[in-house]
Amino acid sequence: MLNIAFIAHDRKKEDIVNFAIAYEHVFKDKRLYSTGTTGQQIMDNTSLKIHRFLSGPLGGDQQIGALIAQNEMDLVIFLRDPLMAQPHEPDITALLRLCDVHGIPVATNMATAEILVRALDRGDFGWRELVEMHKPGLTK
Repeated sequence: MLNIAFIAHDRKKEDIVNFAIAYEHVFKDKRLYSTGTTGQQIMDNTSLKIHRFLSGPLGGDQQIGALIAQNEMDLVIFLRDPLMAQPHEPDITALLRLCDVHGIPVATNMATAEILVRALDRGDFGWRELVEMHKPGLTK
């Protein structure tokens, strides 16, 4: 079962909620994780069950980053607000770096999220199972 994380900056929360509503049928059989407020808003508007971590500025980004570092995350949808400075920018940078280091697909805008979720819906994420089976030193 694939693990997916949802993160959204304040001015992007409505977008991620609408995205989760639109693709609820894709997400319903996946393990879902999120930072605190984002996850609560998605659950309030869908039937999805989400494991919520702390709010991003309080360490939620780092908690999701820990799952990425342990090869326990398959996809990250992180709708960022590029026009607003974030007080926890170093955490955001670290999270994105971990996605790059561990080869985790990450969408930072709606266009990329749409492409990745359509690929997920088609079954194009089978390669993640191969990556997990053959990564040295990492177990699931």
